[in-house]
Order: sequence, then structure tokens, then C-alpha cells
Amino acid sequence: MKKKWLSFMTIIVLLMIALIYSVNAGSIHVSFGELINGLITGTNGDVQVIRDLRLPRIIIAVFAGASLSVSGVLLQAVMRNPLAEPGIIGVSSGAGFMAMLMVVIFPTLYFYMPLFAFLGGALAFFLVYSISWKSGLDPLRMILIGVAINAIFTSLSQTFNYRGSYTTSMVQEVTTSTLAMKKWSDVEIMVIYGTIGLLLALTVYAWCNYLALEDKTAKSLGFNVNLARFVISGIAVLLASVATATAGLFVFVGLLVPHIGRILVGTDHKVLIPFSALLGALLILLSDTLGRTLIAPNEIPASIIMALIGGPFLIFLLRKSDRIYGN
Repeated sequence: MKKKWLSFMTIIVLLMIALIYSVNAGSIHVSFGELINGLITGTNGDVQVIRDLRLPRIIIAVFAGASLSVSGVLLQAVMRNPLAEPGIIGVSSGAGFMAMLMVVIFPTLYFYMPLFAFLGGALAFFLVYSISWKSGLDPLRMILIGVAINAIFTSLSQTFNYRGSYTTSMVQEVTTSTLAMKKWSDVEIMVIYGTIGLLLALTVYAWCNYLALEDKTAKSLGFNVNLARFVISGIAVLLASVATATAGLFVFVGLLVPHIGRILVGTDHKVLIPFSALLGALLILLSDTLGRTLIAPNEIPASIIMALIGGPFLIFLLRKSDRIYGN
């Protein structure tokens, strides 16, 4: 219990530090008092620049990180597979493709883009789940089919990059993992849909714990396994889809964060889900902040920074820990 509380407090403190640093990271610096006063009065030009350019991307980074991480936790619970992740099994690419398609066909329905992205993510997950079913679910088969579905939707998405028209720039703005030039309208979308998904995820933690049992054991306890899988999958798809539609494609965070979370706070989803949300928010925020400051005024996509940080760190953690999924 002490380790769990220490892990929570450490992540919260680090997230607060990262938020403060990110606000002032760049060519414009203001004190905390000036920031608060400027946000209230609107008379400080530097604060207005920070408000319009930095704060939207910071908020989106935090919510996207939390959403993708929790989505990874939920999908791994549903599939009983530590490699399940919205980017790997095609949910993110399906959501991204549908978001592209809708932006091109119905550009005036921008606010409803997360809904279209959800439909794309749900379609991708349905294809993976249905094709993988063969007298039961085989974790390895699901991952392999997920990789194939991901490749299909990624290929479809890339075809838009060769249209040579104005829609190309619109599509790239939707799917890029660089959080530059995000607007408060994007924040509104991310916060509304992301908050709904995260709150729903917290309500199904007990179901996630039951899914760690064998299906026969869970059913003998009166637990409706199929209904739980359907509901939890829907929440996971919603979280991954809104994050992809608003922040872009991040393939790694939903895989890395749950592994770290299980090592630090255990496998009880009542603790794992909120911890993963905080840790995911921290990692994406740090990735975006580093991406926009390392080679300023140019930027490195946050997804690249995430992979560079997360890959070696995950290998290190797995080599140092004897924990495995479900134990």
C-alpha cells in the first residue's frame, strides 16, 4: 500500500512540475502571478500568446495521454493480452481514417469528428474481434490480425497524402502527432469526450478484474463475460478514437503505461486505471514539450519523442522486473 501511495504522489508531483515547465518552455516567459493575472484581466500580451498557443496543446496532451493509456489498460483486460494496444490492433488507425474521411466529405461537421472517429475505431475493433474468433479467442491470433487491420487502415489513410489538394493539409492537421496550432475548439472536443470516457472507465474497474479470471470461472460466479467485454471495449474505443481524432496517432503509450503501472501499483484496476491516466498524461506532455523545445523553432512530433523515451524504458523495466501480466 505504501508503494502505491508513493507512486501516486510521485506521478502527481511530476505532472504538476511538467505543467508549470511546459507553460514557460519557449521564447516567452512569465511568472506564475503574471500568468494568473493575465488570464483574468486579458491585458498582458505575453500571457495571451501563451493562452492561445501553449495552453490548448498542453491540455490536449494531458487528456490524450490519459485517454490512450486507459484505453490500453481496458483493451488488455478484455483480450487478456499485454500486447493489446489501440495503435497495434488497428483501433487508432481505423479512427484516424474515418476522421480523415469525414473531414474531407463533411468539413462543416468538425465538432462531431470524435463521433466519426469512434465509428472507425469500433469498426476496426469489430473486425479484429470477429475475424479472430475461432472456438474462442486466441491472444496471439488477435494481435496478428490486429496488425493486419492496422496496416490496412494505415494504407487507406496514406492515400489521402497524395491527393494534391487542399484536403491534404486538412487531413494532415487531423492525424499529425505534432500538437502545434491546436485551438480551443479542439480542447473543447478533447475535454468533453475524454472526460466522459475516463469517468466511464472508472466505473468498470471491477469488471476488468473479473475478466482476469478464466471465462468459465467468471461465469460460475454469475458474471456476464460477454456483456462486460462489449461495454469495456466500447469505452476503450471511445477513448482511443477521441485522442486520435484530436491529438493524432500515438502508437506506443497504450502499451508502455499499463506495463509500468502494473509494476508500480499492481494489477487491481481500481488503482491501475487512475494511475495509468496520470502517467500517460505526464508522458505525452513531456514528449510534446521536448519535441517543441529541443530544436526550436522547429518541432519533433511528440509520437517520435514518445517512442524514443518509451522503447528503451520499457525494455529496462521488463528486464528488471519479474512481474508478468495477470500476476
